[in-house]
Amino acid sequence: MIRWWISALQLTELFVSSIVHLLYGFYIFSSAVAGDLSQALNEWFFKSKVNVLELKQEETKDSNSTIDPNTLPPIVLVHGIFGFGKGRLGGLSYFAGAEKKDERVLVPDLGSLTSIYDRARELFYYLKGGQVDYGAEHSEACGHSQFGRIYEQGQYPEWDEDHPIHFVGHSAGAQVARVLQQMLADKAFKGYENTTENWVVSITSLSGAFNGTTRTYFDGIQPEDGRTMKPICLLQLCRIGVIIYDWLDIPWLKAYYNFGFDHYNITWKKMGIRGLVDCLMGNAGPFASGDWILPDLTIQGSLQLNSHLRTFPNTYYFSYATKRTRKIMGVTVPSSILGIHPLLFIRVLQMSQWRHPPDVSPPYKGYRDEEWWENDGALNTISMTHPRLPVEHPSQFVVNDKDCHPLQPGIWYYKIVEADHILFIVNRERAGVQFDMIYDSIFERCRKHVFRRTPPTLPNQTHH
Repeated sequence: MIRWWISALQLTELFVSSIVHLLYGFYIFSSAVAGDLSQALNEWFFKSKVNVLELKQEETKDSNSTIDPNTLPPIVLVHGIFGFGKGRLGGLSYFAGAEKKDERVLVPDLGSLTSIYDRARELFYYLKGGQVDYGAEHSEACGHSQFGRIYEQGQYPEWDEDHPIHFVGHSAGAQVARVLQQMLADKAFKGYENTTENWVVSITSLSGAFNGTTRTYFDGIQPEDGRTMKPICLLQLCRIGVIIYDWLDIPWLKAYYNFGFDHYNITWKKMGIRGLVDCLMGNAGPFASGDWILPDLTIQGSLQLNSHLRTFPNTYYFSYATKRTRKIMGVTVPSSILGIHPLLFIRVLQMSQWRHPPDVSPPYKGYRDEEWWENDGALNTISMTHPRLPVEHPSQFVVNDKDCHPLQPGIWYYKIVEADHILFIVNRERAGVQFDMIYDSIFERCRKHVFRRTPPTLPNQTHH
């Protein structure tokens, strides 16, 4: 009888979670469409007035500007899971318009569900230009094409050690930046033997997924291996929806939003009905090979990733860890009801009560459940501060930004912010003043406080 009740509760929770996620996805999509329609109508009716106004603004801007934006090192905003870059979902901004706060900001569109490895490769070619090369060994192991999207013109083709970049990543985007930096250090890009870790001057993390999250287990990943999925779960519904979406291959729809699995060739033209059935049965595709984002976000997957990632001595690192929980009489509970997005409230509650299955080996030596209870509805706060597993990287907790000046490279400076996981993206109004405070401090730091200490070497000179 108890088992029946538990099963009924689990199915109810799955139903509610599915409806909430579908409604939020529909809200985002419809908001983007409404924004595009509104812009099109404005351009149609007020085209001449808009052109005159834009011309005046450009003239004012040119007369007041003393700095050429093209001479500034770009700040690259890297989106997280289910995210999108500039050019997707119409005029909707994943970073809620934060990119407008600086003259030189890039917002790449990477695979929203592809693995962190694949996204790091895509990010490199987005910046340098050329055809995305996922690597022969990796592509063969995962069963997808070695080559992907072609960037005729890179967004920053001069990128090198003398022209380094600032990366700002939200959620999984922060880990993507770290993996890319390690690839640069390892000279992992064919035809680019001169890459080094010093191509990156700083990495800033907003709710970064450094050490995994217990949410993956609630969504359906098996805690036994951190890779396979439960037969009935939210991720299974997501998997089926993504496969059908890609297989239908509706051009205008995929141009509007793309999960990023084009290199798997999951289309009706290339695999037919038999291929679709094969993918749905779990015998082929990214979900069969494990080459997608969720296994990278488990504690086990993050341990495996982090075992190869370094914190480099000449790079500046910053992290904003978020939480929406508090302790009442020793019990961790959600810190707010109205202040937590409906998409995340159930998960905040579940994650604050997480218990690792007693019959399953803990993910690492010294693991304790209570260290993972503080969370923001998507990630555990302990995971977001700085890389901790399997080896803890140098870090410093920051209360006031002025206390850590002058900044030192090779150290993860981190702050704890009272916020849920999506407060600083998509909907600017939700964050209010906090939105401007966070992004203003990030851009100011990149422009005024972070720089290479080593001066450029003049001809016939060496540094001593």
